[in-house]
Amino acid sequence: MTEAGDKPKLYLVAGGDKRLSRGHPWAFSNEVRIGPAEKELAPGTVVALHRVDGKPLAAGTFNPHALIAFRRYTRNAVAAIDRRLVAERLRPALALRERLFDAPFYRLLHAEGDNLPGFVVDRFGDVLVVQASTAGAERLLDEALAALDAGLQPKAVVLRNDVPARALEGLEPEVRVAKGAVEGPVRLEENGVAYLADLAAGQKTGWFYDQRLNRAAVARLARGGHMLDLYAFSGGFGLAAAAAGAAGVVGVDSSEAALALAREAAALNGVADRCTFEKADVFAFLEDAALRPARYEVVCVDPPAFARSRKDVGAALKGYRKLARLAAAAVAPQGFLFMASCSHNVPADQFAAEVVEGVGRAGRSGRIIAQGAAGPDHPVHPFLPETAYLKSVTLALD
Repeated sequence: MTEAGDKPKLYLVAGGDKRLSRGHPWAFSNEVRIGPAEKELAPGTVVALHRVDGKPLAAGTFNPHALIAFRRYTRNAVAAIDRRLVAERLRPALALRERLFDAPFYRLLHAEGDNLPGFVVDRFGDVLVVQASTAGAERLLDEALAALDAGLQPKAVVLRNDVPARALEGLEPEVRVAKGAVEGPVRLEENGVAYLADLAAGQKTGWFYDQRLNRAAVARLARGGHMLDLYAFSGGFGLAAAAAGAAGVVGVDSSEAALALAREAAALNGVADRCTFEKADVFAFLEDAALRPARYEVVCVDPPAFARSRKDVGAALKGYRKLARLAAAAVAPQGFLFMASCSHNVPADQFAAEVVEGVGRAGRSGRIIAQGAAGPDHPVHPFLPETAYLKSVTLALD
C-alpha cells in the first residue's frame, strides 16, 4: 500500500466538505475535483483528501469512476493505510463481539460500521468469510488478510467477492479459498441452535447473522404453535422456533440446496419430526394457501432485497404490500406476522406502512408489537443510514 507521505492529493470542490465535516465517511463524485490527473489514478488508490483551500482532511481510497469517489479510512491525512491500520480497527471490533457473544459466530467486521470501508468479515469459529466490495478494499485485501491471520489465526479463509456492489466499482466477481480448505458446509451456533452454512455457494457469506435477535423473538412467539417460515433459506427462523418448542414448522424457499441444509440441521437439533421444508415460489405458495383456512400461529417472512436501487423503491413497496396481504391471510386468529426488509433504500416507516396496508387488504386487523433491526454485531455508522439496512415489523393479528 501507499506509504504515509507518498499519497496523491485529492481536493474537494468549494463546499464539498460540508458532509465530511459533520462526520460522513464518503465524498461523492460531484464533491471532488476530478480532472485529467485524477482520472488517471487507478481505482482504489490511497489518497490524502484536502479542502478546496488546501487544508488536509482525511486519508482514504479514491475511485474516479464510481459515484462514491472517496471513502475515508482515517481523519489523519498523512497516516498510512496498511496492515497496521486494519489491525488497529480489528482489535476493538473483536473485543466488542467477544463481549456480546459467548461463541465465535458473528459478523466480525461491518464495513463503515467498524471503520473499515468496503470490508465485511463473518466468523464461523475458526473459519472466516471475507468480502471486499470496493476498489479500495480490493487493493487493501492482502494487507487485511495478513492482519486477520495475525489477529485470529483462522484455519481457513473464504473470499466471497461476488456481491453486486463490486460491479459498481469496476470489479469482477470472485469466490475462492484464500487459506486452508473448506470441505462442505460448516456448523455454526446461534441462540443455542446449531445450523449449517455453505460458505462457498450460499447466499451472501453463507449465513445471515443480522437476524439473530429477530429469530430469538419470533421463536418465543411460536412456542406451542405452528409456524410458516417463508424465504426459509437454511432454516434460520424455523429451526429456532422448533428448538423453542413450536409444535410444527413449514419452511418454504426456492433453493433446494439451502433447504437440504435446513433438513440436515433439523436432524442435528433433534427437531426433524416437527419440521417440513418445501421448495416453492413464496408468492405461488401463499396464493395456493389462500384457498385453505388460516392455520399458522406465526408466519415469518424474510425476503431478499426488493429494492437494489432507489428507482426500485416504488415497485418494492408494492411487493411488500402484496406479500403482507398474502401472508396475513395464512395467520391463524390471534396469531402473529413477522416481516423483514433488507433493502436499505426502503425507509423503515414506509416499509411498516405497506405491511399494515397489506394486512388491512387481507381483511385482518392487528397491532404492531415490535419493530426490529440488525443485531449488535452489525453496528450502524451514525452518519451513514445505509448501514442500518435491516428493518422488521411484528404484528399481533386479531
